[in-house]
Amino acid sequence: MGEKILMKGNEAVAEAAIRAGCRHYFAYPITPQNELIEYMAKRMPQVGGTCLQAESEVAAINMVLGAAACGVRAMTSSSSPGISLKQEGISYIAACRLPAVIINVQRGGPGLGNIAPMQCDYFQATRGGGHGDYYTPVLAPSSVQEFADMAPEAFDLAEKYLTPVLIFADGLLGQMMEPVTFEDDYGPQSDKSGWSLGCRKGRKNNHIINSLFIDPYVLKEKTEELFKVYDTIVKNEIRYEYYNVDANPKILVVAFGTVARVVKTAIDELKDQGLEVGLVRPITLWPFPYKAVKEAAKKVEKVITVELNMGQMEQDVRLAVGDTCPTQVIGKAGGVVFTPMEVISMLKENLA
Repeated sequence: MGEKILMKGNEAVAEAAIRAGCRHYFAYPITPQNELIEYMAKRMPQVGGTCLQAESEVAAINMVLGAAACGVRAMTSSSSPGISLKQEGISYIAACRLPAVIINVQRGGPGLGNIAPMQCDYFQATRGGGHGDYYTPVLAPSSVQEFADMAPEAFDLAEKYLTPVLIFADGLLGQMMEPVTFEDDYGPQSDKSGWSLGCRKGRKNNHIINSLFIDPYVLKEKTEELFKVYDTIVKNEIRYEYYNVDANPKILVVAFGTVARVVKTAIDELKDQGLEVGLVRPITLWPFPYKAVKEAAKKVEKVITVELNMGQMEQDVRLAVGDTCPTQVIGKAGGVVFTPMEVISMLKENLA
């Protein structure tokens, strides 16, 4: 473990990806993730890698597909409308059973929106996003350190399950500066011989990578195989954090990313005032920690979802809670970030 370095989130995740073995990065500029592509443009030549500013987001994601098919660690990043343009390519990558990492540093929407931090791409991220039956694992960091740590984790997950993996940040996390440390060596990478293209030494046959299956029964079989992988991901890869849940709280909050940090500050302040509130922070948005939310909801009078949108994760929270207790959503649009005092006020109203 190295010394602490003060870095922006966009820069930290880029450096961590490089240290994790990423040598092929393709992207197109868009705020608020531009520091990421700028950092890659500087660092990749220093490590013998490739950073290419593509002519469009569509071109960038297809370059990732091609690089992944050749057996290298490939990554792209963008912000909300840019990720929308990549969705067809992400669907192709999922269908081709190729590993890749995609980073979304979200901005305000819908439409062009603005460059303020939001969490309004939740539906897109957790429901596949593109056409067809598929999912992508979604990791949601809440600090610069966690943002960086998720880069090698995302590559490992991608290669373990042969799937694109999404790191789901927001403009605030991309722009904020915090101390971060990096592992000097993130460990060995996976053996590419099982899924990459080409006749390599010792391989008898080429590996054909394809997502076009005209025969409906063949496509049915391929899709069912894909969903067996998703079942395994759901079984093994759900991650979440409990915060103050064991303190017998009356209210449970569900929040992710930077919003969860604001909620933690509010919970600590309320605790000092003798008021107990618990938090479940989903770290994987897909697969969603339904069981963890449901178990925590059994101990409270109400569950409140707090998110920087008009109520998207709240649908998953309601699915988790069922009829265990009442639910409520507190959302904000436009990139207007919650303050701890706003959350405290809102929670006090519900505790009264």
